[in-house]
Amino acid sequence: MYKILLVEDNEMNRDMLSRRLKRKGYEIIIAVDGGEGVEKAMSEKPDLILMDMSLPVMDGWTATTHLKQQEETKATPIIALTAHAMQGDYEKALAAGCDDYDTKPIELPRLLGKIQSFLS
Repeated sequence: MYKILLVEDNEMNRDMLSRRLKRKGYEIIIAVDGGEGVEKAMSEKPDLILMDMSLPVMDGWTATTHLKQQEETKATPIIALTAHAMQGDYEKALAAGCDDYDTKPIELPRLLGKIQSFLS
């Protein structure tokens, strides 16, 4: 069973996405801010990280950059999740170290395709 770390501060988004991913057979670890996301990525060693970019404490851009600089987590795929689908955000996510990018509201089939491509 693959382990996914979901870093999301919005309770409704977190609950909806975690339940849907669990039904697909993934083990889900939750973090509610960027700082907790970094801590859990280091301690839980997830197979993939779904990183909201607008987070309290430490934003997703900073958390991703930090994780990609650590030997233990630099190879872990990170998919940026953001409601801010502005021109240049995709490039900004990749520059921060994200391996892919998806917009909110989440379209589960599209996101599952991205997750499966990294985990296969």
